[in-house]
Amino acid sequence: MKNADFKVKFWGVRGSYPVCDKKFLKYGGNTACVEVLVGNHRIIIDGGTGIIPLGDKIFQEHISSADNIYDRTPMNITLLLSHIHQDHIQGLNFFKPINVFTTRFSLYGYSGFDSNLDETLSELIYGKSFPINLYDVTADYSITDITESDVLILKKNDISPVLKKITSAEDVIPQKDEVIISFMKSNSHPNFGVMCFKIAYNDKSIVYASDTECYSGGSKKLELFAKDTDLLIHDSQYTTEDYLSVVFPKQGFGHSTFNMAYDIAKASNAKKMAFYHFDPAYNDEKLTNIENFFKNKNKDYFFAKEGLEVCI
Repeated sequence: MKNADFKVKFWGVRGSYPVCDKKFLKYGGNTACVEVLVGNHRIIIDGGTGIIPLGDKIFQEHISSADNIYDRTPMNITLLLSHIHQDHIQGLNFFKPINVFTTRFSLYGYSGFDSNLDETLSELIYGKSFPINLYDVTADYSITDITESDVLILKKNDISPVLKKITSAEDVIPQKDEVIISFMKSNSHPNFGVMCFKIAYNDKSIVYASDTECYSGGSKKLELFAKDTDLLIHDSQYTTEDYLSVVFPKQGFGHSTFNMAYDIAKASNAKKMAFYHFDPAYNDEKLTNIENFFKNKNKDYFFAKEGLEVCI
C-alpha cells in the first residue's frame, strides 16, 4: 500500500473554544477537526471550527473540477462526531459542502441524550441559534446514531457507507479494499460519555481518542482498542500541574494530561502518537516547552498542529 492511500491532516487541535492571537499561530487556534483520506474516501472526524477552512478547500476543489455544476466532481463526505459538545460541532453550520445539492454527506455520531442525533443537532446548532433550520440544508445528507456494537464499512466504489452490528471478530478486519470504522465508548467525559474511533485499511489503522480522561492505572479499554495502532490521536488538554491544581483542579473534567496520553500510547504499543485537543490558554511558547520535553522521551510522539499531514 502506498502512503498516499492513507493520510491524516489536522485542521483544528484546540479544546473548549477557538483562540485567535499571534501567540497561537504555531499550533493553531481552531477547535477539533481531523481529515482522513483513505481508500478513495474522505472521512472527517469532528466538526469544530477547523472544519470551516477544510470545507472551503473541499468546496474550491469542487468548483475547479468543471464549469458546469452538473459536471463537477461530487463531494462525498463521511463525518464522525465523537459527541455534541460545542467545541466539536461549532463549525458545522459554516461547512460549505452541505450547501451544495450534489453533496453526499453522511454523519455518524453519538449524542448521549434521549433524542436522536439529528433532533439534538437541530436543536443545538439550527433553529433558535441559527438563521436556517436543519431541513433547509441542500445537500443529500443523513444523520445516524452509533453505538460501540456497530461497525461502519466503506467500500472503494460505493459512496454510501454500510452500518451493521458486529457479530464476529472478522467484522472489524478490512477485506480487500474496505475501510472499516469501529467505535469505543469512553464513559469518562461528562455528562454522557464520548465515542472513540478506529479507522482501519489493509494492515494499517489510526485511533482517535479525544475528550477522554484516564483512570488510575490507565484505561484498559482504550489500550485494547488502540493496540498496535499506527497512529493514536489522544486528548492532551492539561499539564499535570493544572490537572492537580489546588486552586482550580481539572480532575473529572473528562480530559487527559500529556503524561496520561503518553502512558496510554506506550501501553497500547502505538507506533506513533499525536498529542491533541490543547487547552486554549496554552500559547505557542508553553506548548513548545512541553513538546520539547516529550520529544526527548519518544521521537515518534508529536504535537498536532493545524496543517500537519501524516502519511500512515
